[in-house]
Amino acid sequence: MLKKLGILGSCLLLTGCGALQMSPQSAPGANDGQVRPQSRPAETDAAARRPPATARTVDEFDTTTAQEREAAAAPAAASAERSLGTTVVSLGDPARPGFWLETSLVSAAGSGRVVYPETGQSAQVDLIPIDGGGSRMSLPAMRLIGVPLTGLVEVQVFSGG
Repeated sequence: MLKKLGILGSCLLLTGCGALQMSPQSAPGANDGQVRPQSRPAETDAAARRPPATARTVDEFDTTTAQEREAAAAPAAASAERSLGTTVVSLGDPARPGFWLETSLVSAAGSGRVVYPETGQSAQVDLIPIDGGGSRMSLPAMRLIGVPLTGLVEVQVFSGG
């Protein structure tokens, strides 16, 4: 019995070694002239721009491009949006890229706009539903509209922007 287990173990070991030695060029069908689909990256473009693990400053955490900031600052057509009310915002996850607002003012994800009345500045954002009061805003959105990063301030929220 022990001898049979030893033989079985050796076979498994050799099978594993053979699989490790196989290169992509020696794999069956690797050079058969057929074009094979490539796998898609696991991350989206925005996720690929997450700040480095060594980020310490606001500029290092804000990975948005000038074009993205310009697009987010573009005014929305007033007729296309609906006021959802006001909410108190704090800084959300600074490592999460993009322009977004997590808020209980919406029950489904969608697009919208936030306005900081003190500066009059606005930003187009992705509205993300959360439970409870208060809201969390992305670092780039807070910077764009001039909200103090360490404070709690009230902003106006619009849907459909």
